[in-house]
Amino acid sequence: MADDPYAALGLTKSASDAEIKKAYRKIAKTDHPDLNPDPKAHDRFKAASSAYDLLKDPEQRRRFDAGEIDAQGQEQQQRRYYRDYAGQADNPYAQGYGAESFGEGEFADVFSDLFGGARARGRRQGAQDFQGFSRNARSFDMRGEDLRFSLAVDFLTAARGGTTRITMPDGATLDVAIPEGARDGQTVRLRGKGGPGVGSGGPGDAYLTLTVEPDATFTRDGDDIEITLPISLPEAVLGGKVEAPTIDGPVKLTVPRGASSGQRLRLRGRGVKGASGRGDQYAVLRIVSPPVIDSELADFMERWRKNHDYDPREGGAA
Repeated sequence: MADDPYAALGLTKSASDAEIKKAYRKIAKTDHPDLNPDPKAHDRFKAASSAYDLLKDPEQRRRFDAGEIDAQGQEQQQRRYYRDYAGQADNPYAQGYGAESFGEGEFADVFSDLFGGARARGRRQGAQDFQGFSRNARSFDMRGEDLRFSLAVDFLTAARGGTTRITMPDGATLDVAIPEGARDGQTVRLRGKGGPGVGSGGPGDAYLTLTVEPDATFTRDGDDIEITLPISLPEAVLGGKVEAPTIDGPVKLTVPRGASSGQRLRLRGRGVKGASGRGDQYAVLRIVSPPVIDSELADFMERWRKNHDYDPREGGAA
């Protein structure tokens, strides 16, 4: 209900009891849901019904005008919320409005004006219908609040998919499924894991925005994966099969003879799952010299260089 029940009825504080009743009847005739399906009209009718429920009682009206209670009939100094009263025997929100607030004669008059006295089921059945609506209209049902969080996941869990355990604000733990190929900034929706609803309103949802942590081995580029693969001097010269890590585990990769640092070798289908399938993995070679250059290697290279020397920087090559 609006903070000003007089405004909800289109009146001021100087309105008489008769004017209050007349204003409510006028709104009921135009905005009752059986007569006007517009949701805004429904809201106006609910507000007017609650306002009339407060102001039709002389004592409640006096206390409201004196500032002792608010528009919901609550003591001003308490300022409690709806949930604080839910389920209490003296719950002021459980008081009816609209048809249940009329005296017998008042209800008959207004209902007759609204729907006519010649309905097949008669005035008594009409009153029951109207009272049923009033009970529904006065209920306060609201969906729970959606909650939003950030969630850090490791690179391999995001790439391969998996689960990670989180702790919700209420202390409950929850295992969250991370979809295969999850990306940095992607949002995961947890249905019904948000704030609790009010009345018959369902709970809200929780939204987790993923932050994918960097990995020491793998780098992602779209659906492709890139690694730096160190190889020895003999492997670079002679070629051969070497072990290369992938997000699915190590595989054997063939290094061609005469491989160079910076050369990219592709492993098809070893990337991350995307909309059109899995990407590829690229191994960028890096030649690593022996930790110790002994005399045998040095003598060999000296002899080899005399007849086979070359300039790798010729033509701007790195």
